[in-house]
Amino acid sequence: MAVTAVVFLAFCILRPFNQIVYAPKLRHADEKHRPPPMGKSLWAWYNPVFKTNEPEYVEKIGMDATVFLRVARMCRNMFTVLAIAGCAIVIPVNVTKSQNFGQDAKTNAIFLMTPRDVLIGSAYWAFVAVAYVFDIIVCGFLWWTYRAIHQLRRTYMESPEYQSSLYSRTLMITDVSRNLRTDHGLVEITDSLRTTPEVPRASIGRNVKDIPDLIEQHEQAVVELEQVLSKYLKNPNKLPAERPLCKPSKKDPEFTNKNEKVDAINYLTARIQRLEEQIKAARETVDKRDAMPYGFASYETIESAHTVAFAARSKHPKGTTVRLAPKPKDVIWKNLPLDPKSRRWRRFINNLWITLLTVLYFIPNALIAVFLAQLSNIALLWPSFADEMAKNPKTWAVVQGIAAPALTSLFYYFLPIIFRRLSVQAGDQTKTSRERHVIHQLYSFFVFNNLFVFSLFAAVFRLVSAAVGTAKAGGKSFIQVVEDIHPFVNIMIALCNISPFWVTWLIQRNLGAAIDLSQVVNLAWGSFSRKFLNPTPRELIKRTAPPPFDYASYYNYFLFYSTVALCFGALQPICLVVTAFYFTIDSSMKKYLLMYVFCTKNESGGLFWRVLFNRFLVGTFLANCIIALMVGARGDQRYMMLGAMVPLPLLLLGFKFYCKNAFDHSMKYYTKGETPKGVEAPPPIDKEARRRDRVAVRFGHPALYQKLTVPMVHEKSKHLLSELYRGRLDGDVGATAGFSDVYSMKRMSKENPGKAAGAAGPFEFVSENNMDFENYKDRPEFSAEHGGEGSLYGSQGGSRPGTPASMFGSERGRSSSRDSERTISPDENGVTYPAGYHSTPSNLREYSPSPDRGAFGRMPSNSSGVTPYQIPDDRGLLGGAAPMGSQTPTQGYTPYQPERDGSADYFRGGGRI
Repeated sequence: MAVTAVVFLAFCILRPFNQIVYAPKLRHADEKHRPPPMGKSLWAWYNPVFKTNEPEYVEKIGMDATVFLRVARMCRNMFTVLAIAGCAIVIPVNVTKSQNFGQDAKTNAIFLMTPRDVLIGSAYWAFVAVAYVFDIIVCGFLWWTYRAIHQLRRTYMESPEYQSSLYSRTLMITDVSRNLRTDHGLVEITDSLRTTPEVPRASIGRNVKDIPDLIEQHEQAVVELEQVLSKYLKNPNKLPAERPLCKPSKKDPEFTNKNEKVDAINYLTARIQRLEEQIKAARETVDKRDAMPYGFASYETIESAHTVAFAARSKHPKGTTVRLAPKPKDVIWKNLPLDPKSRRWRRFINNLWITLLTVLYFIPNALIAVFLAQLSNIALLWPSFADEMAKNPKTWAVVQGIAAPALTSLFYYFLPIIFRRLSVQAGDQTKTSRERHVIHQLYSFFVFNNLFVFSLFAAVFRLVSAAVGTAKAGGKSFIQVVEDIHPFVNIMIALCNISPFWVTWLIQRNLGAAIDLSQVVNLAWGSFSRKFLNPTPRELIKRTAPPPFDYASYYNYFLFYSTVALCFGALQPICLVVTAFYFTIDSSMKKYLLMYVFCTKNESGGLFWRVLFNRFLVGTFLANCIIALMVGARGDQRYMMLGAMVPLPLLLLGFKFYCKNAFDHSMKYYTKGETPKGVEAPPPIDKEARRRDRVAVRFGHPALYQKLTVPMVHEKSKHLLSELYRGRLDGDVGATAGFSDVYSMKRMSKENPGKAAGAAGPFEFVSENNMDFENYKDRPEFSAEHGGEGSLYGSQGGSRPGTPASMFGSERGRSSSRDSERTISPDENGVTYPAGYHSTPSNLREYSPSPDRGAFGRMPSNSSGVTPYQIPDDRGLLGGAAPMGSQTPTQGYTPYQPERDGSADYFRGGGRI
């Protein structure tokens, strides 16, 4: 506790002098999301943090962070009440009923509060009552929080931000059969549900094949080049004698000998150029590729989209899966094409690997506990090591104190990363579902290894030893041996004996909460890396950004601490007191961190709650099992006591289904589409009229529009690059037709307004004064990892980078003003595709994408002389596009003839599927 107080005091002292670490959101957030300002005094943070109410939290830090704080407050209040009830019932019973056992029981107060020495069987009826009391308290707080989060979700769905967003009124359709893989096929699927007369605008997914892999290789090459240059140009006035070398990438077909080292600067720059040319060429041929088994259908109103999604929740219309679309940046695009069979198989393999990792971890865990935590055990097996320990006892004592915790902490640091990759391999389609699965997997791992195995290891060892000793005596059957060793009694005694460890362990968690608040790790790592590791300009810029909050890990800690406290609450009520104190401290500290330091990388809108709710019920069920074990071990009427506890799991299950039916649907869907009594149902849909509607592309694979990253170099080394890079330094290197940050887009000169600046070359130079996230927060390559894309740092414009602002004017009678309000949102926008990618067939398009032509080669105009269908083309992407519908048919061309079912290949402009 003293160390925790010292760390907390260090935070209060350091906070006013290091705003980059302790208040990055105060520096970078826009006016809407900026937290309240703070003064320079030690306690200036108190009022802004504790005087801010929950509605302000939703606006300032988002729904996920608000739900996290709500869960932390629930844990604080719940364990406070549990601690009062547990101490009031359990401690008096244990103390009074164990006094007759002897004076030895009074010598240790910590064990006197446990039922270890309670031999009076009738006393265990009190623990049956405690099980009911604990369940009622837990369920009461869960219900209260469920209702509060339900209200938060409803308010969130009524907010202008949600109402104006695109994803809120879009459906994601997966598992589309081959004969329906067209825009019109998606409309056929939504039509089959017959829930709304509104016509969606659909977009079938297109096979981008190797473009994402090429972009990933490009990003990796850029990062490698930046690292090489940062190290080599550390001191521009004194370069190393030898140029840096590297091995060619294993994915580079230009080099057959992968073990031969080449000049790193020349190789990586040339590889970046080749990859950009490949990406450009691949993007221009996207429209020639096959459609994918997924797509998106966007409605004009949220009510229509949610009504259709609710109707399809338990159905598979035409073999597909229809659900509400996530935000585009939340989608794991490479998993959308997977068919159900592949996903089931991958999920099975994933569960197998996770089970093996969870079950078999006890082996390295035992080795760490036996050998690294006790180096003397190694000395017993290794005489030469024993001699070395004898020579330097203090050194090896320090190693013993550091090695085991460091190795364990390192494993737990990488464990969420391992589970995330396994979940992606298993076929998770969104990052939100991936994080929910990571919470589930981390919780199972921690409960099995750190609670079940650890707590019962001593009891199992004692049982095995007793069984071996009894078996050696001979003359007894297996059943008699088991009865003699009294397994349930021994397990109960072992759990009581280990309960002081969990009290101490929970007390130490307060130090972890204080370390989080102090940000001492970020401070130390920033200073160390800047001095010794030659960070790149990109890394230095990202260090000034708000770090993303790891909800999966922190939620797992909350759940695990709660499960430990619930399981040992009846055995050692002090666990409940310590846990209540921990949540009191941590819930306050996390308020500051979420308001001023951390950001939400992928906002889910508070969808983590159901996973947490279920895990709290699992923890409560495990606590009931511990009490049942106690009752079965020493209760005088054990069968009656166990019978009295049978309703508890049934009540927990019933409570779960009650909450699911009462809250889940209205938390997920804006409306269920019920028709009130007295109101006539809408008329049937005219499919012919729907077939003539134009379908706009709203969701597109990021590989089609994502800007390519430019290598960043410190400006102090600018004069050396012409000598270092033995190649071209003009702006033509790797031009990507509008998809690169620097190459193809002409940059304006600051010295001569209106004039183009000189060629930037294949590098972006950053001065020492500009290495701040504030200067780059409007760039997706930086903001996407730190809660950006228009949510935290303000809108970044109305169109996706590298594409025209809009492909269509008003559609289906929809005014342009409404379209700008409803379809152009801060985080998702209507998307158009690069040159060569056409979302509508030529014989249906009413105008040409060419900026100098109108429909069918004519220039439409209105009374004001403005061309209504002219497309902004400030990057020259469409300058050479031919007018759709005005080309002369080539020899052998077969005019488009629609099939009977209305299916058409919208992307091949007249061909048939």
